[in-house]
Amino acid sequence: MSTLLARLGSHSFRHPARVLAVWLLILMAVIALVLSTDGHIRSSVTVDGTPAQEQLDRIRAELPDAGGAQGSIVFRANDDTPLDAADLGTVAAAVRAAEGLDFVVDKAARTAQRQAELQARAQSPQQLQTMTTMLGELQRGTDPQGRPLVHDGAPVPGVTLSADGTIAVYDAQLSDALDDLPPGVADELMEAVDGQIAGTALQAYPSASLLPLEPPVGGHELVGLAVAAVVLLLTLGSLVAAGLPLLTAVTGVAIGVGGAFGLSGFYTMTSTTPVLALMLGLAVGIDYALFILHRQRSLILHEGMSAHDATRRAVGTSGTAVVFAGLTVIVALLGLLVLRISFVSTMALAAAATIAVAVSLSVTALPALLGLVGERVVGKRARARAAAGGKAEEHRVGRGWARALTARPVVVIVGVVLALGLLALPVADMRLGMPGGGAASESSPERINHDLTARALGEGANGPLLVAVEKPAGEPDLAGVRATLDTLGGFEGVATAALRGTSENLEIYALTPVTGPLAPETTDLVHDLRDAGYGVTGLTAINIDLSQKLADAVPLYLSIIAGLSLLILLLVFRSVVIPVAATLGFLLTIGATFGVTTLVFGTVLSFLPIMATGILYGLAMDYQLFLGTAMREAYVHGATPREAVIEGFAHASRVVVAAAVIMISVFGVFVLTDDITIRQFGLTLAVGILIDALLIRMVLIPVVMSRAGRAAWWLPRWLDRALPRLDVEGSALRN
Repeated sequence: MSTLLARLGSHSFRHPARVLAVWLLILMAVIALVLSTDGHIRSSVTVDGTPAQEQLDRIRAELPDAGGAQGSIVFRANDDTPLDAADLGTVAAAVRAAEGLDFVVDKAARTAQRQAELQARAQSPQQLQTMTTMLGELQRGTDPQGRPLVHDGAPVPGVTLSADGTIAVYDAQLSDALDDLPPGVADELMEAVDGQIAGTALQAYPSASLLPLEPPVGGHELVGLAVAAVVLLLTLGSLVAAGLPLLTAVTGVAIGVGGAFGLSGFYTMTSTTPVLALMLGLAVGIDYALFILHRQRSLILHEGMSAHDATRRAVGTSGTAVVFAGLTVIVALLGLLVLRISFVSTMALAAAATIAVAVSLSVTALPALLGLVGERVVGKRARARAAAGGKAEEHRVGRGWARALTARPVVVIVGVVLALGLLALPVADMRLGMPGGGAASESSPERINHDLTARALGEGANGPLLVAVEKPAGEPDLAGVRATLDTLGGFEGVATAALRGTSENLEIYALTPVTGPLAPETTDLVHDLRDAGYGVTGLTAINIDLSQKLADAVPLYLSIIAGLSLLILLLVFRSVVIPVAATLGFLLTIGATFGVTTLVFGTVLSFLPIMATGILYGLAMDYQLFLGTAMREAYVHGATPREAVIEGFAHASRVVVAAAVIMISVFGVFVLTDDITIRQFGLTLAVGILIDALLIRMVLIPVVMSRAGRAAWWLPRWLDRALPRLDVEGSALRN
C-alpha cells in the first residue's frame, strides 16, 4: 500500500492542475446538486420493527387525524396572574384562528359532528342529553388535573386551564406528520396565534414539536477553525503550510455535507446528520492533512529531501496510516447499519462519506497543493533552525516526557486506571432517552412551554401516550368506553385517561402519565400496559422502544469494535501485547467518557453511546497508528524496547498533541449550541479525544509497552507467517 500511495502522491505533486481540477469539478457538481434538489431536514424519526412504530402506523392508517403531529401551545399573562374573561376570550380566538388553518384539526367541528351523530342515534331528548354528557366526560377523561376552558357558555375543545387559572394549554393536533406537510406550516400556525394575542398581556409558547427545525449550525465551527489555525501555525511555523490543512478540510466538508443535503430528498435526514458530518469532516480533515504535511516538512528539514521526494515519502508512510485510520472510522460507522434504524443509518453514512472524502483529499489534493507551493512549504527560518541542530531541540520535550513516564511504569499504570475508573462510575446511573423541550435552554420557547405545561398539568403532560384498543363492530358503546377508561385509569402511574377517537376497528385513548417522559416509572407504565395486551404508541413510547433497542445493541457492537481493534492492530504492529493493551485502553476511554457525559447531562441521548463508540474507536486508532508506527520504526531499526518507545514518542508526540488539540477544539465548540443533541455529541467526542489521545495513547500505552519489553513486539512465528504484511511504516520505500 505504501508504494501505491507514494506513486499517487508523486503524480499529484507533479500534476497539480489536473488533480485540483477534478476536485473542483466534484465540488461544483455537489453545489449544483444542492441547488437542484428540494431536500429538507426532518424532525420526526421512524423506528421500524418496534411495537410503538407498528401501532402508530396502524393508527395513521385507520384514523389519520389521531396519528398526525401533536404539540401544545401554552398561554399565560405577562405578570403570571390568573387569566381573566378577556384573556380567556383571546385564547379562544387564537385557538379558532389556529384551527381555521387547513392543516390543523378543527376540534370544535369534530365535536359538532359527534354531537350530530349522537342526535341521530338518540331515541329521545333525555337520551340525547345523557349521551352528550357521557361523551363529554369520556373526552375529558378520568381525574383531570386541569379544567376545560369555558367561553361564551361552552367549553373550548382541546384547551385546559391550570387549577389556579394562570395557564391555558392548547392541545394542537395537525392533520399529518409535520415533515409531510408543506414547509413553513409551523411558522404559519404561530403567526395565526400571535395575530390574535398581539397587543394583549398574553404570551404564547409552542412546544418543540411545533417549531420549525433548522440545522443548528452557526458560528461555532468558525471558532473551532480559528483555534485549529493557531495550532497549525504553532506546529508548522508557516502561514502557507498552516493554510493547506484548513483548505483541504473545508473543501472536504463542503463536498461531504453538501452531498448529504443534496440527497436528503431521498432519505430521512435529521438536524444532527449534517452537523455530525461537519464536526467529523473538519476534525479528521485537518488532522489527516497535518500528519502528512508534518512528515513531509520533517523529511525536508532533517533528511535534506526535495519537496517532491519528501511528499512522495510522506504520502507513502503517513498517508498509509491516514488511509488505514480513515478506513477504521468508516468501517466502525458502517457497522451501525446492522441496527436497521433509518436515522442512525443516515448519520453513519453521511459521516462515513465525509471522512472518505477527507482521506481522499489528504492523499491527492494535499500533494497537489504542495506541488504548487513547492519548496516554499518550509520557510528560511525553519531551514536555518534545522541546520543549527533544531531537530534535537524539537524532540527534547517529548523525549523527556517519555523517559519520565517509563521510569515509574507501575505508578503511572495504576494511577491512570484508577483515575479513569473513578470517571466511569456515573455510568452505573446512566439513563438513555430522547430529551425534549425540558433539555432546551431556559429562555427558549420550547423550554418555557415544557415547564409551564408541567406546572399546569403535571410532568406527564409533556409525554402523553396513545393506547389502541380493538373495537367491536358498529357504533361506539359508551358504557364500554367508560369501562375501558376506568381500567386504563387504574394502572399505576396513570394521571388521566381520555377517549381520543374511534375508527371502524380501533378506539384510541390518550393517557397522561404521572411522571415525565424520561422517568423510569413512565417506562414501567408502558411495559405494564403492553403486558396487559394494550397497544401503546406516541412519541414517548417510540423513544422508550428506541432507547431499549439501542441499549440492547451496545454490548454486541462494543464486542465487534473490540474484535476489530484487535485484528487491525495485530495486522499493523505484528504484536500480541499492543493490540490487547490498546483495546483495553479504548474500553477505559469509553467508560470514562460516558461517565463524564452522564455526570453533566444525566439523561444521555439513546443513540449517543453506540454512535460515539464507533466514532471514538476510529479516532483512537488514528493516534495509536501514528504513535505506534513511529515506535515500531525505531524498534525495527535496532533500538531497545524502551528506547524505541522513547524515540517513537519523541518523534510523533508533537504532531499527535497538535492533532488532538484541534479535534478537541472542533468538537468542544459545539457544546455552546442550544441543541441538546449537538451539545451531547460535542462534549462526548471532545472528552473522549482528550482522554484517549492524552491519557491512553500518550501515557498508558507507551508505559505498558516499555514495561513489557521485548514481549511488546512478540508474535508467534506461525501467526507471523500467516498474516499479510501491510508495511505501514513504509520500509519498501526506504529499500
